[in-house]
Amino acid sequence: MLALGLIAAGSVYGQVPDRAAGPGTGAPVAPPTSVLASDHEYDDGERLDLTWVPSIDDRLGDGEVQGYIIYRQAAQGSFDSVASVPSQTNAYADEGLARGTAYRYIVAALSRGDTAASAPTEAVAPDREWINFGRKWLFLLALVIGGAVVYFIQAAKAGRRLFIRPIAGLEAVDEAIGRATEMGRPILYIPGIQDMDDVQTLAAITILGRVARQVADYDTKIRMPVSRSLVMTAGRETIKAGYQAAGRPDGYSDEMVQYITDEQFGYVAAVDGIMVREKPATVFLLGAFFAESLILAEAGNSVGAIQIAGTARPAQLPFFVAACDFTLIGEELFAASAYLSGEPKALGSLKGQDVGKGIALAAILVGVAAATLAGLGSETADAVWRWLTKVFSTI
Repeated sequence: MLALGLIAAGSVYGQVPDRAAGPGTGAPVAPPTSVLASDHEYDDGERLDLTWVPSIDDRLGDGEVQGYIIYRQAAQGSFDSVASVPSQTNAYADEGLARGTAYRYIVAALSRGDTAASAPTEAVAPDREWINFGRKWLFLLALVIGGAVVYFIQAAKAGRRLFIRPIAGLEAVDEAIGRATEMGRPILYIPGIQDMDDVQTLAAITILGRVARQVADYDTKIRMPVSRSLVMTAGRETIKAGYQAAGRPDGYSDEMVQYITDEQFGYVAAVDGIMVREKPATVFLLGAFFAESLILAEAGNSVGAIQIAGTARPAQLPFFVAACDFTLIGEELFAASAYLSGEPKALGSLKGQDVGKGIALAAILVGVAAATLAGLGSETADAVWRWLTKVFSTI
């Protein structure tokens, strides 16, 4: 057993000497035992985990042990101190190591002026693991959901009708466009105030494709004021494609999509002015909205327009619900593209996500039941609860 030299508390630790010496002021303390160094699982090969059984004097809790000093030897070098930890500690993670290099460790219990060293550990080299088997449940869950997406896409391509829950706001699109046609008043389409890098804007542009096709069929006027130049370009291309699909390419004009300004309330003031002057019969508010949501919705309500709104921002939904006729809440905005287009990839992705939600809901219900029964003393329920906790802690 390798002994340590006198190391006073708070001093700078150096190389471990071959033999302990010094006039320690207290009775010698027992060294820690069963020191074990092991490779840390599922890392890049830069960490070793060190555990030990604390000194019996530390376990007695009489204050004789003030802490532990960790010494490390790399390859055939000397033992040098790398860290100190407080008493009542039995583990240490040594990080930033060189992958493939063997290390040995000594743990020394520090008392008033004396140290008691453990025996050196066996040499252990940190290693890299390419696959994290601790995440196997996440892999299986992704496999199930991914498989469900592929299955539903293939089913849709084969002509199978996939059930999608009716969404009132989308069911009303044709009615709202028809109303504008009958009244001879325009449709105002507002795709939010964010740029094309926002997923809500992408969803709004997707819905615009269906609206544009209907507008072209009914020969209705549409206005789309935007606050971003890229949204202007995307909107023009989408409406143009809708008119071409309806067989009326000559009915399209770039003036249908108008860039206003990037400034938030300058854009809102301009859109409110358009509403007051042109009095649209239908207003679509779809995309990312912030403080301007109620201002726009109230302006549309004041001119008597049918309003169909949708956003994934929870803070703005109450304003749309209060001031608009129909509101797409949260994920309904993103489901609209699959709902309106019937495109197999969109439908399959939507149904596959529903499978994932079903799994999550089932796990929640089972977890709640298991936790409740475990609290009542059921050993089986306690085992189920522990298993669920272990599984979802790795996801």
